[in-house]
Amino acid sequence: MKHLLKQVFGWHAGPPAWGPAMVAGFGCALPLLLGLFSAHPGFLWASAGAFQAAQANPLHRLGMLRMLMLCGLGACSAGLGFWSASHPYASFFIFAAFGFILAWLQRFGSEAGKLGIGLAICLCLGQGQQGLGNLNNPYAIAMLFILGGLWVMLLAFGLRGMHGLRMWPYMPRFISIFKVLKRHAKRLPQQQWRLHALSCTLAFALAGLVVNMAGLERGYWLTLTVVTTLQLDFQGSLVRALQSILASITAAGLLILLGHNMQDPAMMVAILLPLIALSRGLQANNYGLFVLQTTVCFVLLAESLAHDWNLAEVRLLNALFGVVIALSIALLVHGLRQLISNRAQRLTANQPQP
Repeated sequence: MKHLLKQVFGWHAGPPAWGPAMVAGFGCALPLLLGLFSAHPGFLWASAGAFQAAQANPLHRLGMLRMLMLCGLGACSAGLGFWSASHPYASFFIFAAFGFILAWLQRFGSEAGKLGIGLAICLCLGQGQQGLGNLNNPYAIAMLFILGGLWVMLLAFGLRGMHGLRMWPYMPRFISIFKVLKRHAKRLPQQQWRLHALSCTLAFALAGLVVNMAGLERGYWLTLTVVTTLQLDFQGSLVRALQSILASITAAGLLILLGHNMQDPAMMVAILLPLIALSRGLQANNYGLFVLQTTVCFVLLAESLAHDWNLAEVRLLNALFGVVIALSIALLVHGLRQLISNRAQRLTANQPQP
């Protein structure tokens, strides 16, 4: 039986986390149901904050601290994205900065990279949701995001109490954490990290600028396609890059087809809540699978209360633009990598033999 469970859940770290799954499910259920009955767009941001905070496991030693960090930084990212949607140059530089920060965080391991991808997704949702509702204040967006996160933290405190744990665990020495992160960073070759940082910075900046300058509706279909594609492991291979791009556009097409066939917010919420609980209970350990898993849930959250699924062509066109941007940057970085490799080989060949 144990061998069978290991085969089924081999991509997941340890047994299914049903406690955090219930926290995520109930945490997103309240704001989504309130938004469904009131049709107020603010509850959508509260549900996004709840899902962002629920990515942390409150039963772990650093779970509550990570939950608080995800909630606060995610609110700042969503507010920045919402504010930058009306400022083209600010959008360009903010997206470029987040692309570089994401690549920098990935140097310190997959857990730091998961923090970065969550913040990048919140930034994309903030920019893409601007102008879709009657909310026009980025501070209100950030506050609603925080309220959703605090609601999940309240449920997390209850879960810790049910397990007989301290409400706020003892914190380790932060110097020890920094030493571990520094060891992770030294394992990654500098040239590989610099090329990855260049691709993330250029692609994020270009995607944010295109959405802003073109005035695309629901532009997060473009930006999230770029973000998701670039986070999959290319391993310096152009074939793997093309496979990742194909996987991203296929996932986007399936989501658009699902929403277009339903066009019913109540049915979308009914499907989304069990999916969120299942996704959190079986959270992927692999970084690439985690990115796909989290992005799909965030997109469905953002679209759960939408009434314009008859405009599926707009979403599909945005996703195709994102594929073009990701493919262009992948080709550019691949050519640059080949140029650097050839130059290094020539320098090695020209060195005098001892």
